[in-house]
Amino acid sequence: MKKNIRNMFAVVAVSAMTLGLAGCKDDPYEINDETALEVTTQFVDHTVAPTYTALAEKTELLASMLATLKTTPTNAGLQDACAIFLQAREQWEKSEAFLFGAAGDFGIDPHIDSWPLDENAFNTLMGNSAMLALLAGEDGDVVAGEQLGNALLGFHGLEYILFANGQPKTVDQITADQWTYAVAVAGDLRNRCFQLEVGWLGDAAPASHVAKLDDMEMQYTVAGGDLSYGQNIKQAGQAGSTYVSRKAALIAIVQGCADIADEVGSSKINSAYDGEDITYIESPYSHMSIIDFHNNIVSIQNVYLGGIEGQRDNEKSLHNYVKAIDASLDARVQDAITTSLEKIDAMPAPFVEHYSDPKNGEAVEACAALEGVLDEVIDAIGNN
Repeated sequence: MKKNIRNMFAVVAVSAMTLGLAGCKDDPYEINDETALEVTTQFVDHTVAPTYTALAEKTELLASMLATLKTTPTNAGLQDACAIFLQAREQWEKSEAFLFGAAGDFGIDPHIDSWPLDENAFNTLMGNSAMLALLAGEDGDVVAGEQLGNALLGFHGLEYILFANGQPKTVDQITADQWTYAVAVAGDLRNRCFQLEVGWLGDAAPASHVAKLDDMEMQYTVAGGDLSYGQNIKQAGQAGSTYVSRKAALIAIVQGCADIADEVGSSKINSAYDGEDITYIESPYSHMSIIDFHNNIVSIQNVYLGGIEGQRDNEKSLHNYVKAIDASLDARVQDAITTSLEKIDAMPAPFVEHYSDPKNGEAVEACAALEGVLDEVIDAIGNN
């Protein structure tokens, strides 16, 4: 309920800005803190940008590798493709603390990361010669993205083709029709990751990636306007931005972290752990579920500490911003991140075979505690 009220306020604040009321004295986020600008800029340039750039590069390479394997399948090539798949997967999971923006507005998250795969629909697809012919065509990636549906797309569709029982398959386990499907789905995955990258980086993204989206007439700016998502958040508080103030932008960033902390604990782990849905297990074919959970928390860590590893700037981090408001709160956030990582790493692998283990409950509790302290950060920023 608390989160819903906060989200309702954000909508009202944006509406007020649109009506020219952003400077109203009653707006608790009216102060455009210069430090907040530094934090949001660091977030875009050193957390979001390198993560989405790496994701776009890896998925582009994966699509190319699978196209080659379709015509010339080799076990060595398949092993290499599986390694690139996992590298791309790592970058995606490390982006989930900022699923707001392009990922949310364009429906990219469910499009490329829905699970479990609908195996019945997949089997039906494999018997549909007309659809397979379309997928095999020059625009197979477009056909896949427009006609297959989320339960047959994205990472988990490819995971199903490439992995079994936690190991890469061999080429004799993959049929010609499955290669056709994999190449089309990988192309769609690449396109959507280009949309994330270009959406946030704008003109700083590779020209070839921008051209691909333009050719497909895929939207990538905020509300069809001139701003990239990176510009939108950097220009918070200015005319044209959807953020009424810089503090509102900071709150949106922290809310993204709180949301994924909640999802990892209450949904990704707990849905199977408490028996609500034992089929709701992410990455069951590659046995990478726990790695996925870990990387989701790393996404929070990267946001909070001011960048991915090697690009952090303490002076321009959320950590430093919160520390200036309440040093004890900052310490509790960092402890909660560390504890969540430790509890997730202590879960027995693979999760798909040990989903009811008591250690999973400890991870659920740790993630809930992390969400709780991040909610406190949101309140502290809003009230400061």
